Amino acid sequence: MKNEELFKVEQEKWIPEISLKNNFQLADIHLVAGVDIAYWSEGQTDFGVCCIVVIDYISKQIVEEVEYYGQIDVPYIPGYLAFRELPLVKEAVKKLQSKPNLYMFDGNGYLHYRKMGIATHASFYLNKPTIGVAKSYLKIKETDFDMPNNEVGSFTYIKVDGEIYGAALRTRKDVRPIFISCGNWIDLETSIKITLHFVEKNSRQPITTRYADLATHESRKKYS
Repeated sequence: MKNEELFKVEQEKWIPEISLKNNFQLADIHLVAGVDIAYWSEGQTDFGVCCIVVIDYISKQIVEEVEYYGQIDVPYIPGYLAFRELPLVKEAVKKLQSKPNLYMFDGNGYLHYRKMGIATHASFYLNKPTIGVAKSYLKIKETDFDMPNNEVGSFTYIKVDGEIYGAALRTRKDVRPIFISCGNWIDLETSIKITLHFVEKNSRQPITTRYADLATHESRKKYS
């Protein structure tokens, strides 16, 4: 079987295990990790770095930062990006001293061709609830999204064949929305609430994934 066929079988195996319901109480969320990955090439070889920034839910202060850098052996195949990213994510998580209660990924979760974006796929290896926070829209089955009202906290559901896959969320007025989807073991309303909790005035992204994104840029400069 080709990589793509193997990857599809692997993802479809997990789909029945996805739960879009909270398996936690919000009061029990103390540490939230933001996860992002950056790539670069040197000649014919691809490299990547995963950065994880752990933030205290109440104080919003950074508790811990880790990174893992390595060579990428899985080719880029649209819709199967998780297979490139997961090895880096799993190694970075091993370096954590703290124990995040929830992970937020710079990418998609349920809002994916097979409902298995990186946030959802990774949840089965992390065994923690996850949220996907994407800066750009992944169009599925030619489905467009409705622009939310121009006010903070306004959102519109993204429906594919009548099923809610995620939401377009306005986190700042006069700034384009971001795209929220459940990863696993969390509902969409809670995903939106947690995302908005971490949004500050200088960015449309929550600080969890924003800090992780900034860290990957620094790491890429250091290693490439």
